[in-house]
Amino acid sequence: MPDESGDLAPEWTKLSNNVCGVLHGHREAASMAERFERLGWRSRSSSWCGYEVGTTWCEVELEPVDGQDVLLNGVVDPSRFDDLATLLIRCGATFTLELYDENDNLLRETHG
Repeated sequence: MPDESGDLAPEWTKLSNNVCGVLHGHREAASMAERFERLGWRSRSSSWCGYEVGTTWCEVELEPVDGQDVLLNGVVDPSRFDDLATLLIRCGATFTLELYDENDNLLRETHG
């Protein structure tokens, strides 16, 4: 699955957050951000412990909570929701992901 490096495509920049999840058992967002980078995504520090990672079809914040998990939230092209889940599996993550519509209705949920 090739990942397009670069900024989030304009059609997705206007969306409110439509994807959220938890990366279970990951204490640091930095290690997850590094895994995304190795797969061709851009990454930058966004807070003391958080990171923003993205590509042309997805941009998410990774923020550690409770020293046990990392929260993930941001925007994904809805047609690429499964690609995001596949990428998390490739990164070795155990996760829960949820996709929402523009009215905050849950459309899909997946676990890995």
